[in-house]
Amino acid sequence: MRVLQILPELNVGGVETGTVDFAAYLVNHGHKSVVISNGGSMVERLEAEGSRHYQLPVHRKSFFTVRKMIRAVREIIRQEKIQIVHARSRIPAWIAYFACRSTRASFITTCHGFYSKPIYSQVMGWPKLIIVPSEVIARHMIETYKVSADRIRCIPRSVDLERFKAPRRPERKDGSCTIAIVGRITALKGHTYFLQAMAKVVRHIPYAKIWIIGDAPKKKLAYREELETLVKRLGLSQNVEFLGNQQDVPGCLKKVDVLCFSSTEPESFGRAIVEAQAMRVPVVATSVGGVVDIIEDGRTGFLVLPKDPDAMADRVLKLVNDKALVKKMTSAALKKVREKYTVEQMSESTLAVYKELRRSFNILVIKISSIGDVVLVTASLKALRAKFPKSPISVFVGRESRRILAQCPYVDEIIPFDHKGKQKGYLELWRMGKKLRRMHFDKVVDFQNNRKSHLLSFLTMAPEAYGFDNKKWSRLLTNPLKDYRNDIPAVEHQFQILKRLGIEYDDDVRLELWPTKTDDEHVQKLLDQEWLGNAKQIVGINVSASEKWPSKNWPVEHIVELCDRLGAENIRVVLTGMKKDREVAKAVNTKAKSRPANLAGQTDMMQLAALVRRCNVFVTPDSAPLHVSAAVETPVVALFGPTDSARHVPPADQIKVLETRPECAPCYSGQCRVKTHVCMKEITVDDVYREIKKLMA
Repeated sequence: MRVLQILPELNVGGVETGTVDFAAYLVNHGHKSVVISNGGSMVERLEAEGSRHYQLPVHRKSFFTVRKMIRAVREIIRQEKIQIVHARSRIPAWIAYFACRSTRASFITTCHGFYSKPIYSQVMGWPKLIIVPSEVIARHMIETYKVSADRIRCIPRSVDLERFKAPRRPERKDGSCTIAIVGRITALKGHTYFLQAMAKVVRHIPYAKIWIIGDAPKKKLAYREELETLVKRLGLSQNVEFLGNQQDVPGCLKKVDVLCFSSTEPESFGRAIVEAQAMRVPVVATSVGGVVDIIEDGRTGFLVLPKDPDAMADRVLKLVNDKALVKKMTSAALKKVREKYTVEQMSESTLAVYKELRRSFNILVIKISSIGDVVLVTASLKALRAKFPKSPISVFVGRESRRILAQCPYVDEIIPFDHKGKQKGYLELWRMGKKLRRMHFDKVVDFQNNRKSHLLSFLTMAPEAYGFDNKKWSRLLTNPLKDYRNDIPAVEHQFQILKRLGIEYDDDVRLELWPTKTDDEHVQKLLDQEWLGNAKQIVGINVSASEKWPSKNWPVEHIVELCDRLGAENIRVVLTGMKKDREVAKAVNTKAKSRPANLAGQTDMMQLAALVRRCNVFVTPDSAPLHVSAAVETPVVALFGPTDSARHVPPADQIKVLETRPECAPCYSGQCRVKTHVCMKEITVDDVYREIKKLMA
């Protein structure tokens, strides 16, 4: 596996140590390890152990620097062929998140602290899977950032037992002892209360050594000066020594008798505690944050309340004076460290999360409008399911189309969108984008290919978004297809996008629909009412195309004549259409001597599918029922005029296209521009009747 870790810097600290330890594990186990940071004292060790380091200013909060770093990190991801990008801090996470877009790398974070400023910190909760070092951080991410619990993986920090080996400790005969605190010198680490506790300890052990290991950041030097003043005021100048940052922390801990951890604010973990326990150093710590996951009070260490120097001093003295207790407590603590907090356990658990992340990904298909076009997508859905059999597939459709895919076996979830009603407009689209972003899609396949769908693809923040580069905000896609054809049938046209995902089009591709038993029963009831329940020969005629396309309609007088020609041969005719077509169907029924059954407006699209399936042949202009006929494998006569059949005929085994080619066709106009409607009028009744008879034969 090829892993990139990104963090602000590589100086001494818990996050930095964990990064370097994990990088060494990756190299030793045959993985590729790359780290990006602003540099620091641990870079030399990192590179000596086999990882590659890129020094970039990924710690700066400047918008322009972040934007520049996104491009730089994206180039490193591609150059190093990175599979996992693991961000360990907020600014690096913003950079990594956007750098991963348009690459095949997966993004993950580890939340190392109690992040405030929700807007600035939200990026830590954006990945599909999030690592936390303790249960308390998990609760914080759930409550503050609304991260769902099923996306959180708890992996405690670790200690390198090869570096932190428990030494043999010679017994001190002079009555002295060494008490230490390890960590950055900042107010939340509680150094003030630690020193107050040590003042009480020194009254009982005058020659006690007190070490402060760690240093203040450049911006907090004034706080260190305050501590130095406090040391003098407490009369501890002869006892306290500020050791600063130490590369050899194990060497220091060999000489320590008790470690204190005095943080006043919740800590995500407490690496210094585990390192001390690995070296059989007893620990007194404040009961804050993730510390309570590490220490069992009285068994593996002592817990005291924050800002309580009296209690801390009491527990320190108890440990200094009770060697049997120390032996029992440190043995229990070391056993727990070996069971839960080794580098091997942390690394193996992290790799398992990586594999889980790479193994499972979600796919979103967008096809918002046109019921007929949603039917055309069924072939692509089947192909996606075959290519990605274990990946959840969701389809974003218009509210009126959702029932078409309700029984689709290739879809895991349907996301309806009322784009013509309550959810009309860009504000609602923005809100929907926020909802989809929480679903963490890895791939978006945009078959709608308009401005709104391209914007929605972007708002999902999926690493990969596929569609056509049709200049309709297609720059918002990560993978816009530039060289594509528009002169091929719609389904084959869709497969040009799928080819980017390794899916090829072949002649066996077909549409599908899945009418339910209830749909069949509804149709049977309608046919029984028209005395057609046991009819052997039924021809369906769709009397009208959609409301926007009256130019596609075959003339009513032609339909009337066809009904009578078929009726003369005892072939029953069923008229279909939407509610708007009831009057047209009624006119046909009234004018035709054969009195065809008028079922216009009495079926929805799935009930229509059940009805068409009962027909021997179906006749329709270029409209949704044409796609329905192909999907249920009913022989169909397709009438084309203002649109080009080469672009719109669905794949089917038994389909006959009747199409005339006057000079004005295909015009792709909903209204006939020359007012003659010649393209549809020239499709004769004789032509349609002849093709019906051939298909029935």
